[in-house]
Amino acid sequence: MTNCIIVDDEELARALLETYVKKVGSLELKASFENPLEALAYLKQHKVDLVFLDIQMPDLKGTDLAELLQKTNTQVIFTTAYSEYALQGFELSALDYLLKPITFKRFLTAVEKLPAQTDVTNGKLTLKSGYDLHKISYDEIIYIESDSEYVNYHLVGGKKVMVYQSLAKLMESLPNTFMRVHRSYIIHKEKVTGLKGRDLVLTDKTIPVSDSYFEMVKRELFDG
Repeated sequence: MTNCIIVDDEELARALLETYVKKVGSLELKASFENPLEALAYLKQHKVDLVFLDIQMPDLKGTDLAELLQKTNTQVIFTTAYSEYALQGFELSALDYLLKPITFKRFLTAVEKLPAQTDVTNGKLTLKSGYDLHKISYDEIIYIESDSEYVNYHLVGGKKVMVYQSLAKLMESLPNTFMRVHRSYIIHKEKVTGLKGRDLVLTDKTIPVSDSYFEMVKRELFDG
């Protein structure tokens, strides 16, 4: 679950965003602020995953608040009526930049860019796919495949879950039962049933092994 807050000095804009957040099962609204200084005080005391942030506000601009958040893990989605701040918004590593009036479809597109959740509870992995959450066990995963800015989790039974995530960063968080064998593939070691030439066999699927990983794959999976 991604917890979030809304910071906007316009009551109608806050109300609309609150409605949108409540429609998305993977989002949990923790607070909604008219005053950005109050939001800043809240952020100093609470861990927040995502801020929906207006730009033109009294006392503190949204871009100034976003700059203060750059050294944290808090993501920012700007919500504004002013397109001229778009470049500055992306320079501040904003996840997205929504121009008012904001449609629900456009809101969902922004939310889908959130990094995948990889919380582990009792051996279960929580994945955020779009605005849905999937709880799976590591043992269900056969292999993981990179697909541009997304990765596909290929699971036992033919199920597939696509999430917005980096394969390299994902590898850092996985247990050692997983191995990267190609720039586009991570495999579950225990699902490997054979090696044909330079392709690994996993159930009914073959996965290519790149030259840089081949010797390590043979040594770790077949020489023991």
